[in-house]
Amino acid sequence: MGDDMNALLVIDLQRGMFADPAMQPHDGQAVLKRVTSLIAAARAAGARVIFVQHDGGEGDVLASGTPGFALCPELAPAPGEPIIVKRFCSAFQETGLGALLAERGIKSLTICGMCTEYCVDTTCRAAFENGYTVTLAGDAHTTFDTPAIPAPTIIRHHNTTLRNAGFVTLQDSAAIRFSA
Repeated sequence: MGDDMNALLVIDLQRGMFADPAMQPHDGQAVLKRVTSLIAAARAAGARVIFVQHDGGEGDVLASGTPGFALCPELAPAPGEPIIVKRFCSAFQETGLGALLAERGIKSLTICGMCTEYCVDTTCRAAFENGYTVTLAGDAHTTFDTPAIPAPTIIRHHNTTLRNAGFVTLQDSAAIRFSA
């Protein structure tokens, strides 16, 4: 495996994120379609696909062992594709993600998923801090409206901040290419 080995990291696209009909992620179904296209492109190129699930703990909609913890059915991990379970915003904190990436020779990550201002942002920064080249699929991550800021503004802000600070290369999902 060469230095250009890359992986798609799909963060927290779990049933619980879509469970409340009154509180849906911004453009959620379209984001899911873009993510499934990224997964197909990564697999076709022979790149790794790694899924991340958040365990929110007892009583949380994303608690391990509950229906909300399951990945969205559209994602359908293939046999052998790793699933990393995390309890913090960063997919690296107290998980085996760093060791898995090192073991597989992965040097660059393409990141997509949920929630923009929490787990997507934190994982992008942690990946950069750990020496990975990071591409953020700017149209393939989402979040919820907050009382202070609507979701489209949150997404735009984080895309701009992460790109301008040099943490990521920002690309639309249709422009992203993978290599094995």
